[in-house]
Amino acid sequence: PTMTLVSSSSIWLSQSKVVNKMKFTTAASILATLISPTSAFRIAHHHHGGSSTAARRSAAVTTAYRRHHRHAAPTSFLAASSSSSSYPLQHRRQLTMAPLTLLRGGSSAFSSSALFSTTTAESTETSAPIEIFRSDYTELSYKVSNVSMDFDIRNGKTFVTSSLTIVKNTGKGDLVLDGEADALTLLSIALNEKELVEGNDYTIDGDTLIIPSSLLPSDDDDNVKAVLKTRVEICPEENTQLSGLYKSGSMYCTQCEAMGFRRITYYPDRPDNMAIFDSVRIEADKEAYPVLLGNGNKLEGGDVEGSEERHYAVWEDPFPKPSYLFCIVAGKLGSVSSSYTTVPSGREVHLEVFSEPENVSKLGHALESLKKSMKWDEDTFGLEYDLDVYNVVAVNDFNMGAMENKGLNVFNTAYCLADPKSATDSDYERIESVIGHEYFHNWTGNRVTCRDWFQLTLKEGLTVYRDQEFSGDMMQSHAVKRIEDVSSLRGRQFAEDAGPMSHPVRPDSYISMDNFYTATVYSKGAEVVRMYRTLLGKDGFRKGMDLYFERHDGNAVTCDDFLSAMGDANGVDLSQFSRWYQTNGTPTVKYSSKYDDETKTFYLTLSQESNSEDPLLIPISVGLLDKASGEEVVATKVLELKEKAQTFEFDGLKGDVLPSLLRGFSAPVKLVRAEPDASSEEEDLAFLAARDTDGF
Repeated sequence: PTMTLVSSSSIWLSQSKVVNKMKFTTAASILATLISPTSAFRIAHHHHGGSSTAARRSAAVTTAYRRHHRHAAPTSFLAASSSSSSYPLQHRRQLTMAPLTLLRGGSSAFSSSALFSTTTAESTETSAPIEIFRSDYTELSYKVSNVSMDFDIRNGKTFVTSSLTIVKNTGKGDLVLDGEADALTLLSIALNEKELVEGNDYTIDGDTLIIPSSLLPSDDDDNVKAVLKTRVEICPEENTQLSGLYKSGSMYCTQCEAMGFRRITYYPDRPDNMAIFDSVRIEADKEAYPVLLGNGNKLEGGDVEGSEERHYAVWEDPFPKPSYLFCIVAGKLGSVSSSYTTVPSGREVHLEVFSEPENVSKLGHALESLKKSMKWDEDTFGLEYDLDVYNVVAVNDFNMGAMENKGLNVFNTAYCLADPKSATDSDYERIESVIGHEYFHNWTGNRVTCRDWFQLTLKEGLTVYRDQEFSGDMMQSHAVKRIEDVSSLRGRQFAEDAGPMSHPVRPDSYISMDNFYTATVYSKGAEVVRMYRTLLGKDGFRKGMDLYFERHDGNAVTCDDFLSAMGDANGVDLSQFSRWYQTNGTPTVKYSSKYDDETKTFYLTLSQESNSEDPLLIPISVGLLDKASGEEVVATKVLELKEKAQTFEFDGLKGDVLPSLLRGFSAPVKLVRAEPDASSEEEDLAFLAARDTDGF
């Protein structure tokens, strides 16, 4: 996803032991006075799994700083960065640090895994946070293989009927379905058409619904399936979290990453349960909500029998997906449309971009950017689009910049609308980049997704790298694009790595999942992917990508699986490179050099310092320029720094040379002289600025 959006004057408040709702409201009011009246103010609530909703709320007061279409980047989990700085678009996710939350009406039951727990309707108390570890991952006992859903949207309430096909996975335990007690009201539940009785056949423990394994396929019933049917009532109109199904103005829409689907129905709401959504039926008032959209391809639609005022649409997604990619939209929308024919299969894809009717004139650039993205992915990675329809919806109230829901992307209007009379070149580039990012997720995130949220960089880092390359091609200047991206990385992610919230691109633990949508996971994660490309070369990287999709299409996998595909496709041992996934902080590479006039040999010594106990594999792209003529005498060569210190020799030279180091910013490191000499360094930089062949 592409995440927004913090205000031009953000306030992040750490919590005392008891904080009244009045204080929350006052804080929101203070924020409102600091934000320009023309900037949209909203409170974005987020959550993470394992406890009651109000208790585990860890989100932030955020504002959509749409006037400048900027991101802001807090530099700590507990405090924000200076208000004047903006978060680069490529980082794609709002950084929700240690934030402020407004409780929704009344109290909530205490949970041992809570960040906040409510004792009365007026106050909350903090409790000891529960840390979740990557090493504790266990497979599901039972999985959902197929899903059918029915949404009956009414004023003030929506009824959701779900039929889940349950299959045995490990079979080592009961069926545990995630929900949220304050978002769902269970109306009925049946297993294989038999009504279940609470206490006897199932239990609800806080936010989870548990069905004992004795009622489900046993170890001897590998081919036996069970169908669980539930009917729940939800209230999108009161859902101020913008997570799950909520109402934005006159439109209903969903946001399910990371854990919003559990606010719609009871389900194993984690990315390693990939299911086929055979049928999603949406019913609503025909006049108020004439457009009804869902994931995948539309099967049918029309008037509801016996009612002239209501209509329905049925959607099917034939590809297995995790619940965080689920989406529906219902509203009175205008659109622009076109078509695209994929290569080489020749599939005719209907493309449509929706918005409120008054914004339709601003959608043209987004539609053209989508076409460019589709062609670029075919040309660059051989990846075609796989459905008959691709829809994009621009929403005013959306707590991300954009979201890659399968076949139905949802965008904040700031990243979809461009008025030729007022939009700048940067606006057009930004929209093109975000459209590309979410489209590229169709393969790197949707068709192949992450096993658990610790692997978030697997889909986000890889897709940021892909959208950076796409933007570089569209700009026809990879050097300019690379300078922009690295400037952003140094300004944001390096600061993050140097501060109290420093963490590896694949963290080992978390308390709140929302805190992992960071510059490290996104931007440094993209740099890790780029290092594969640098080490293996363009063709080698493509071979690795092809093998990755061949092995894992339709599965939820890990960063280790990606590394294995890259290594196996090229016959290379990348075990040392894996240390990048577990090392926080920014490494430092020191360099020194000397030239031996007698042997015509240039010696370059590189050393590394990092938080890793063992040396990292750091690719250093180097070229050599003749000091006398300024000509490039050694073209770009990738040196593999594998030890704490190594000396590389370049022989057969005609005279002394000056090294051009870290070309293209080949690794996310700090490059410094082993023995600093300010005057000499300035001379060298001036020489390189005038003569270096490397645009970066």
